[in-house]
Amino acid sequence: MSTADRFREAVDNRELSSLDGLFTEDIRLYSPVKFSPFEGKPMVLGLFGVLLRTFEDFRYVGDHTGTARTSADGTSAPSAVLVFRATVNGKEIHGIDLLHFDDDGRIKEFTVMVRPQSAVHALGEAVLAGLVADGLVPAAPAGAPAQR
Repeated sequence: MSTADRFREAVDNRELSSLDGLFTEDIRLYSPVKFSPFEGKPMVLGLFGVLLRTFEDFRYVGDHTGTARTSADGTSAPSAVLVFRATVNGKEIHGIDLLHFDDDGRIKEFTVMVRPQSAVHALGEAVLAGLVADGLVPAAPAGAPAQR
């Protein structure tokens, strides 16, 4: 079973502990709601804990494999695209997860793209609230813009 298949199975079964061995220690996750990536396995696993609680009716509906250049170093790496659908706070989301693999087959870079913009906004608010609740990011001071 490929890493992409094991990842998909872990997400489908909401098994956060099964994701741990699939990520490199220095994984980078590029989110549609934050300019800079989430970096490192502890932060990315924490983010997935929030995502697994936030998405309603999450399901993968397709996949594609091949190669793509990574954002971190521009090298071409084996990659998989997982197409998904979900709902967040009543907003239907269409999206893709782009996974880049290292030489050992672990996920070293992860990019999430979603549409439409209203769903991106709803997702950003829900994820930020979850990250703050889990102590992964500090709460913004009153009147300050949300972290991006």
